[in-house]
Amino acid sequence: MNIRETIKDKKRIVVKIGSSSLQHKETGGFDYTKLEVLVRELCNIKNQGKDVVLVSSGAIAAGRQAVHVKSDDNPIAVKQACAAIGQARLMMIYQKIFAEYNQVAAQILMTKNTIIDNLNRFNAQNTFSELLKLGAIPIVNENDTIATYEIEFGDNDTLSAIVASLIGADLLILLSDIDGLYTDDPNTNKNAQFISVVDQLTDELMTMGKATTGSNVGTGGMSTKLQAAKIATQSGADMIIANAEDIRILHRIMDGREYGTFFKAHKDEDFYLADYVNQLE
Repeated sequence: MNIRETIKDKKRIVVKIGSSSLQHKETGGFDYTKLEVLVRELCNIKNQGKDVVLVSSGAIAAGRQAVHVKSDDNPIAVKQACAAIGQARLMMIYQKIFAEYNQVAAQILMTKNTIIDNLNRFNAQNTFSELLKLGAIPIVNENDTIATYEIEFGDNDTLSAIVASLIGADLLILLSDIDGLYTDDPNTNKNAQFISVVDQLTDELMTMGKATTGSNVGTGGMSTKLQAAKIATQSGADMIIANAEDIRILHRIMDGREYGTFFKAHKDEDFYLADYVNQLE
């Protein structure tokens, strides 16, 4: 069987979308067309009898726009205040659109301590489990309102892989502003080759990740996506990095068509999520 064909049989899917994919570059305002399509795609996957979890960035950016904070370089308290305002706005929009498709959305906000602390992690697993049993679609974000350097994940690429590991997902899809993994940065090197399938995450591949993407809105670059791939594949989940330019790419991926870079799962029985998260800087 073609490796892409196996995607059709996946039962529990985590989808991550970044800030830059949800906003208009010119204004920073929400791209409601993309949000609408995203929700429709997720509901369609859910209606196929699969569990779906969305990891969505965008709270700080939404809050900044709401209270007209222009600069990216703000004190932590300003960013946290913007997150509090923006997260409420983001969830209000999601709840409204999901309701149009007869789906129930739920909010889960996490910090590193959610995973490192044994009781917190156990409770988080139970919450996810019950929400999925109830047929809800959990929407996850980092708790930017209270997170400080010591307790933050750093970006939602990492968070989405941690969620995939925590709930035993068998597929993680990272929707980004790039088609997938290349041998070099395609924005600066026209000879960069696209990599369709990564069978094994080698040290050479891990060093291939760059610290930035073409976006100044999100926080994750290719290096964070490769770290996410490491967490997901060692936890037993396949992972795909794909371009969020057209959100309808989701159903094409789920149909087994060749979009994005496919990272093959290699479950490591010695992988312990709490230890890994504890080492994150």
